[in-house]
Amino acid sequence: MGGDLATWPGLPYALLFLEWEARYPLEWTQHAKAWGTKETLIRKVARVPQEEAIKAKLTDLVELVVHRAYRCKDREYVRVARAVDSADLRGRLDRAAASDSPWARCHAGYVLWLIDRPDIPNTRRVWQTWVAGEAASLL
Repeated sequence: MGGDLATWPGLPYALLFLEWEARYPLEWTQHAKAWGTKETLIRKVARVPQEEAIKAKLTDLVELVVHRAYRCKDREYVRVARAVDSADLRGRLDRAAASDSPWARCHAGYVLWLIDRPDIPNTRRVWQTWVAGEAASLL
């Protein structure tokens, strides 16, 4: 998968693999569970030159992921969000952050917060601090 990822013949399959995991997490876990592959693909697609079709697919993936309960390696989607940052993505994240779903509010708020702070690393500790702060605000 070296070279130009945008022209890599496997890119559509990588995106489909990630979409499968995002849309059908239980089936994906039963048939294709590979957290390391998920993490690697997310990191690689976040570096793909942003042609419109790819950017649209990645924006859709970020939106799907923030609307569900957190799953292993979902934090990696912050890389994608930072790479495809746009008014469209921010609008979708704003709507998710204002939704009735506590998961969506937490995830979308975190992603928006990190997009606006590129100097802050997307580490497990930062995520855990964010989640703890969100939980405390509900009490």
